[in-house]
Amino acid sequence: MQKWVLLYGLFYLLSFPLIAQEESILSKKLSFESPREQEFWQKGLSENDQLSLLMAVRPSGEEPLVKWEEFLARLDQKFEKKGKSLAFIRHAFQVSHQKLFKKYEQHATFNQMLHEGKFDCVSGTAVLSLVLDRYGFDFEIIETDYHVFSIVKLEDRPIVLESTLKVGGMITKPSEVNNYLNAYKPEETATYLSLNQRIGSPHIDYSDKTIFRSINLQELAGLQYYNDAIYHFNQQAYRITEQQLVKAYQLYPSERIEGLRELTIDQAYKTVGIDLRK
Repeated sequence: MQKWVLLYGLFYLLSFPLIAQEESILSKKLSFESPREQEFWQKGLSENDQLSLLMAVRPSGEEPLVKWEEFLARLDQKFEKKGKSLAFIRHAFQVSHQKLFKKYEQHATFNQMLHEGKFDCVSGTAVLSLVLDRYGFDFEIIETDYHVFSIVKLEDRPIVLESTLKVGGMITKPSEVNNYLNAYKPEETATYLSLNQRIGSPHIDYSDKTIFRSINLQELAGLQYYNDAIYHFNQQAYRITEQQLVKAYQLYPSERIEGLRELTIDQAYKTVGIDLRK
């Protein structure tokens, strides 16, 4: 990842009144890159269709929904036989890798996964979470500093689903589950510093462990917009970056999204003389 820009910490955020920030970003007019994106966005929010929200980021125009429907049809058949069981979860995890997760590529979008089989932890976790939601499982999506994954509870027993690992990514043994979760849980003295780091790495960065929280599918879609914003940020395309962050914040009003927006506005003014607040 390009690291030409200086990293700002939370001290940067404290220089802006929080209420004013929220009012400003929530009142911003949304800008869409294509009619297709706007169509997915509006359908996603009006119909509570999380799949559409996930497909809103960089759609090609013709998404292979048949591929997705065939994937679900295969799972429907298995669920009729196995129901809410460990066997079904294992089957869903394996079929996801067989049919959808072909090649790990950090920061691949949901649409890239459908088209090319490229996936990362955000798009992979999105698939598994959509499946768990479809069949009524009790599950959580966990957001950390640079990674997301799923936890499904079966008979009060937590099972970790690490989408980026085809082998060993379904963690069922209690001691291994605890070890995995403890590796991501933040330390009391940790300070979140990096605002321009995209989420997607399956590797634990022990120098940055400050975020560990449960989010929903809509918020995960917001993090996908956040990742896309940082792609544009690193290309110094600040206007597009700010537009993507406004949409990200609409879906997930989090401190990291607002922080990056303020950093983007600051960098745009300092480096190219553009005032994105106007």
